[in-house]
Amino acid sequence: MLKFGVDTFIWSESFSEKDLFLIEKAKSLGFDVIETFISNPFTYPTKLVKDKLKNVDIEVVTATVMSKDTNFLSPDAAVRKKGVQYLKKVIDINNEIGSKIVGGVNYAGWGYLTGKCRTGDEWKWSVECMRQAAEYAQNTGKLAICIEPVNRFETHFINIAADAVKYCQDVGFVNMKVHLDSFHMIREELSFIEAVETCGKQYLGYVHVCENNRGIPGTGLVPWEKFFTALVAAGYDGPLVIESFDPSFKELASMCAIWRNFADTGEELAVKGLANLRAIERKLNL
Repeated sequence: MLKFGVDTFIWSESFSEKDLFLIEKAKSLGFDVIETFISNPFTYPTKLVKDKLKNVDIEVVTATVMSKDTNFLSPDAAVRKKGVQYLKKVIDINNEIGSKIVGGVNYAGWGYLTGKCRTGDEWKWSVECMRQAAEYAQNTGKLAICIEPVNRFETHFINIAADAVKYCQDVGFVNMKVHLDSFHMIREELSFIEAVETCGKQYLGYVHVCENNRGIPGTGLVPWEKFFTALVAAGYDGPLVIESFDPSFKELASMCAIWRNFADTGEELAVKGLANLRAIERKLNL
């Protein structure tokens, strides 16, 4: 049986103390996993999340993104150093709340674009920074740092699974994994099956199940049957998390170009998406 989850972005732009009820909400809606987004590790309600999870039978994972001030691609060594400190704090949070996965654009400033192809220096800087974070994660817990290839409008650095795998190999720690997201894959990959096979069991660590327009999963162009079959064949048994955003979210709507509603509420999008994906799972007898 596949393990489906939901991102707190469905309800909230920046997860905080007021959103703790979402942990129980996700469970009540039939989800096996909840992803809480860490927008600021220095204000994230770590202890409260940990305490809430003691009473709710649901798996927790996290995601985060780097900013211009913590950008591993920055020519400024001070900015890169701040990025390492940021990611180490994120790692501490995951260790404390019991999360085994942190996904997202955690290798570069999200939305940072230079107007040209990535450079050798950018690759070297990011790998060196991530190496410090990966070693710290390995020495302090069991966290997998899962890097997400995203579309060309959000980064020039890593857009496809093959580059993500190469990045993990260059960092050189076994806790480095790839975070695949079907929204980005349908824009950048040539084949869902080949992207999964490129990662394989060794490198595939996390998956977002998003429709091609960020609408209700199962209503668009994503080849779900091929994708799920490939994931099972690769031996992936981790979370499959629905992520989308409300147009009212000021920063996220702008960054992700969400200009219309795909359902009356984010919750409706997630619930209908879960039903559609479960139906595909039953059809494939997975």
